[in-house]
Amino acid sequence: MNTTSMAVDAIKPLQGEGAAGGGIGSHILAPGELDLSHKVILYLDSISVSFDGFKALNNLSMEIDVGELRCIIGPNGAGKTTMMDVITGKTRPDEGRCFFGQTIDLTRMTEPQIAHAGIGRKFQKPTIFEAHTVFDNLELALKTDKSAWHSLFATVDDEVRDRISDTLRTIRLDTEANRPAGLLSHGQKQWLEIGMLLIQEPKLLLLDEPVAGMTDDETARTGELFKSLAGKHSLVVVEHDMAFIEQLGGKVTVLHEGSVLADGNLAAVQNDERVIEVYLGR
Repeated sequence: MNTTSMAVDAIKPLQGEGAAGGGIGSHILAPGELDLSHKVILYLDSISVSFDGFKALNNLSMEIDVGELRCIIGPNGAGKTTMMDVITGKTRPDEGRCFFGQTIDLTRMTEPQIAHAGIGRKFQKPTIFEAHTVFDNLELALKTDKSAWHSLFATVDDEVRDRISDTLRTIRLDTEANRPAGLLSHGQKQWLEIGMLLIQEPKLLLLDEPVAGMTDDETARTGELFKSLAGKHSLVVVEHDMAFIEQLGGKVTVLHEGSVLADGNLAAVQNDERVIEVYLGR
């Protein structure tokens, strides 16, 4: 039995009588309920997904540690996007389990519940409010019960302003706070969307080809940003840019035909004959 199966088997009793009220929705929305006592934030255990007979994920198992920066690579069709879809609730697996921490079963939750629980996802193309300022975009992204209309026109209190200012500094857009988002460069728009996730205080960030279309300088600065976030957040980065992956360092997982083909540091996977054959080439 692999370590993922052992970890998930150990927490199975918590899914029933151990969850307060027996309802997964009410359980995950309670503050402080995320159990990271085993120092693992995400478990994928024997996940399989099929679309019209095509097996997008095939018995996929993986663990992501708390504070880890993990890169995911692999050829087109390897299952990278489907894996993210399963984690965020967009796609339901045919088989297997997916846990956030020790007790939160993501396969039983909706997309909004998963986002509220602390998982943020960034797609390749940035989704921002281009007609509004950088500051307003971050304010709109805050976890709040206010409507978008009220968020735009209500007075911003000092606590909210401080959070926005901290986020602006983190994503290096503090000098662009009052600029319409539509006037930002492509790389700056990507950083803004990352900031819109960060301000919601996610525990886990899923980032799909975040440096695609960036200049070399923007790519390097994005690498610095991600390395500064690791430890405070857990990051899963799907990427094809090997130079960027090398800058990030850490563990690299290679997917192929919906399963883990290899993992280790970048040098190890680059020298793996199986990875060379199906992905890197000679």
